[in-house]
This record gives sequence, structure tokens and C-alpha cells, in this order.
Amino acid sequence: MLATFLAAPARADNPIVQHVYTADPAPLVHNGRVYVYTGRDEDGSTYFTMREWRVFSSADMVNWTDHGVPMNLATFSWADANAWAGHVIERNGQFYWYVPVRQRSNGQMVIGVGVSSSPTGPFRDALGRPLLGNGEIDPHAFVDDNGQAYLYWGNPNLWYVRLNADMISYSGGLTQIPLTTAGFGTRTGNPSRPTLYEEGPWVYKRNGVYYNVFAAECCSEFIAYSTAPGPTGPWTYRGTVMPRQGSSFTNHPGIIDFAGNSYFFYHNGALPSGGGFTRSVAVERFSYRADGSIPTMNMTTAGPPQVGTLNPYVTQEAETIDWANGIETEPSSEGGMNVGFIENGDWIRVKGVAFGVGASSFTARVASGSGGGTIELRLDSSTGPLVGACAVTGTGGWQNWTNTTCNVNGATGTRDLYLRFTGGSGYLFNINNWRFTAGPGANLVTNGNMESGTTGWSVFGSGTLTPDTNVVRGGSRSLLHTGRTASWNGPSQDLTSKLTNGRTYTTTVWVRSQSGTPSVRPTLAVTANGTTSYVQLTPAATLNANGWTQLTGAATVSWSGTLTNARFYVETASGTDNLYLDDVTVQ
Repeated sequence: MLATFLAAPARADNPIVQHVYTADPAPLVHNGRVYVYTGRDEDGSTYFTMREWRVFSSADMVNWTDHGVPMNLATFSWADANAWAGHVIERNGQFYWYVPVRQRSNGQMVIGVGVSSSPTGPFRDALGRPLLGNGEIDPHAFVDDNGQAYLYWGNPNLWYVRLNADMISYSGGLTQIPLTTAGFGTRTGNPSRPTLYEEGPWVYKRNGVYYNVFAAECCSEFIAYSTAPGPTGPWTYRGTVMPRQGSSFTNHPGIIDFAGNSYFFYHNGALPSGGGFTRSVAVERFSYRADGSIPTMNMTTAGPPQVGTLNPYVTQEAETIDWANGIETEPSSEGGMNVGFIENGDWIRVKGVAFGVGASSFTARVASGSGGGTIELRLDSSTGPLVGACAVTGTGGWQNWTNTTCNVNGATGTRDLYLRFTGGSGYLFNINNWRFTAGPGANLVTNGNMESGTTGWSVFGSGTLTPDTNVVRGGSRSLLHTGRTASWNGPSQDLTSKLTNGRTYTTTVWVRSQSGTPSVRPTLAVTANGTTSYVQLTPAATLNANGWTQLTGAATVSWSGTLTNARFYVETASGTDNLYLDDVTVQ
């Protein structure tokens, strides 16, 4: 198992996954998260031995959640080998996964399509047969601004077809893109392949320019790119994105924009026992030059900075990990994945955990078919300050789940959290998810500083929430609510599980209007036994578009019977002005 190789202390954030080998990243941004679809190299491979595809996601580009295996070779009853580099695209609420596989009937490499209504699957065979096939690999889909979709692929050549709106059929024939030296650079020493293009095209549009980023000149490959005025060319070679480096002789590009930044995904052989057939996905943040060109990047072990922080006061999946030592993941009987195969001394690091003024307790969902062990809660390192320890006893089975809770003391501020597992010999227990409980004075609002974009926030009523980097009160982002159609519409959060009956809370909200001078007030709608009451958390105040206004006040929140819903939101006394929000606390 790969897990047995990882005994060294954590020192980096790249590769982004350490408990399995991953390859050929295909990133996708959806609803405030980045999803990365990968292949999986089998442990100890001496060839491209790949039988399944994996998916991981992150809201902060640092802590990645393992969503398991939403598609494998068995998804395609007509295929028998080579779960190689694919690509996922969303259209009309469906997610299409284009993958190259070997067709059992003739041994030819063809392209199949999986489809799902969820970015994490499961995916099913959309056609029951290949979409197309000409013996070449590495599909990539792109939808242009006018709605026309394209599928690109190819090694040794470069091809495209025009996909129909259903994304599982195409119009016209398979068209070969001319591989000219002007378009794709000059390769020397190989007359049969005069250009640098090798495989793995990644096509996208930015500021009216079409980019084609690709793996160049095997072997060993580097990443290069070309640009064009249209989706089918003519292409002009522009240079190197990532030079040859690392212990993998292949590479595979993927580029996205997320949370105001640009990111380049690739793979290398940086994990223990890694190499050309045991690869690992990594990512770098970059900025385009003023002329739109892509800078040359090197592989790093540090990876990109974290976007915002992680909220410990909502349920977090145990398989949400920045770095791990020794663990593996597996499907959970409660859905999703769980962390398992835990042995004494194994640990998980979760980066940038925002404890605020402090946590009072920790609860984990655990199962054990043995005698159990202990979850040590440590800060900053696997041997750092111990702020809590939860005992895990045997539950009678590795999927017989129960909760364990322990007190926490000293978890304050924003720190790296280590879940360190201790006990006897053999496997100790599994962990499915965890959550801290805030102590007195802790902020009940998730992402109150807006540095994590729209994370934690939703629209109450109508309109759209977007992160704004131009008008901010503090930090680098605020939250902008546009498209309000009624005065009660506003940015909101569900605080149902966080309130204590009869307690007095102090609220601070910084608000600004985009135009106009509305009267604004933060409100808590409390529903218990079918009756809703409204608590004004601060006095109302008149805003303007020229600066920020602080609203602050104290209010007692109480109810009779069973609380079923408590929603915090910011509304106006009248009107539907666009509102900026920043630095919100409810303590």
C-alpha cells in the first residue's frame, strides 16, 4: 500500500494528494469549489496500469476532499483496459466525462462518455458505446461563448469535432488540425514528428484569445502552449509553460481561474516510490503577463497559498486533507468516503483552521472493529501543542459508526490542525467526519471576513452573491448582493445548530451600498413549533455608497418549544439597493 511509504514529516502541500497515486489532472470550477478529476496509477506499476478515475475537491486550494471512485472501467461494459487521461465539463446541469479506453471488440483506443447530475458522480455510460475512435487519446471538451462545443484529442496527431448541444453526439467529420512548426514549435531529431506537440490538449478562451496548452516532446515531456484567434486555429506557438523536470517522463496540463486567481495543474513523480508510472497531481498559482502570455513555471513543493480559511464549526469530512501520513480512504456505509486503515502514529493535517476565540469540544464520527485508540488534537505539527484527546472504543465493526466527544482547550486563532492517531498494534479505527463546538465568545458566522468568497453564505430571497475585490473593508474581499427584488432579500446564514436558548449575542456588521442611501438592519428569523419571530440584532442605520457603516448591538435570542430554523440575514427597511457586506460577527 502507498500509505506505508509515507513516514516522513509533512513539509509541503504538493502533491495535493498523498494516499494514492494520481495522474492527468482535469480541474473544473463549480459552485465555489474546484474539482480535480484524475486517473489513478496502481501501486508499484511498471506501465500505465490504470483501472479507475478519481475526483477530489477543495474550497481553498489547500485542503482537498477525496470523493472516491465515481467511474471506472466497469462503467463501460464494452471496454477492457486503459482508464487514461480524461476531461469533465458541465452543461445544462449535467457533467460529462470524456475518457480514452480500449474497446474490447477490436483493441482500438476510443473515447467514451460518462454522465452524472453531480460533479462527484456516480457517472454512468452515456451512450452504451464509444462516442468516437481513431486510435488516439486524451480528450478535452470546450464550449465557446456562442454555445458551440468542441472535443479535442490526439496523440500523435491533434483532432477536433463539433459536439452537438447534447454533448454526446457530434456534427461533421473528425477534423485533423495541421501540426505546423509555426503553430506548435519545432522538434529536432524526429523527422516523423516535426513539431513539439505530443498529447494532452487543454483548450480555453481568455480575453478573446484561444489557448491550447499541451504536453510537448516526449520523452521527457514539458508543457508548452499555442494561441489562436478562433477555436480551430490557426495556431501560433508561444513557448514553454513548465520545463522538463521531476521523475515523471510524462506531464499533463490543466488551467482554471478560481477566487480571483489563475492556477496551473500538472503531475509529477514526487511521492515516495513515485515515477513515470506512479505519478501525483500538483498545482501552482500564477498570473498572466500584461500581454496575456503565460509565464514559465517550475514545480514546487509549497504549492499555492490558501484561499481563506477552513471553518471547524461545521461538519468536515475526515477525508478533507492538506497532508497525510499513513492513512488510506475507502467508501463509507454512511455515504461518501471515510479515512481508514489507521495505525499508531498516523496523522492528518488540515491547514488554516479558523478557531477564532476558541473551541470548547470536538466530536468525531468513528467506527472500530478492534480495540480502538485515541484521536489526539494537536496544533502546528504532529507533535505540537495537545489541545484535546478523544478516546475511540471498539464499535463491533469497521462500519458500525458512533460519535466520540472530548473537551478542547487552547484551540484559538487560525492554526494548522493535526489529527494524530495513537493506540496499540494493527488497525485502530476509522473516522468519517468531525466538528468542533465553539466556546463562549466564538463567532457563529462562517467566513465572516469574506476571505473565502461566498463560502457559508446564501441568498435569502432573490439575487446573486459574488465576492468583490475592489470594494473591501478589510482583507482582500467583501460580499456583494445584487439583483434584490424585495427589501427583505439579503445575504444570509443558517445559525440553527449554533444558538443557545436565552443567550444574549453581540452582533457587528460592516455594510455599504453600491448606490443610494438605504436603511439597513441585520435580522434573525427564529422558527420554533411552527411560529417565526424576528429579532433585530442591531439598530438600523442609513448607508451610503462612499464608505462603510458599522452596525453593532446586543440582543437576546430565545424561543419556546423545538427550534427548527434560525436564519441570520441583512435586509433593508425599503428598496432593493445592491449591498456590500464585510467583517460580520455574531458572538
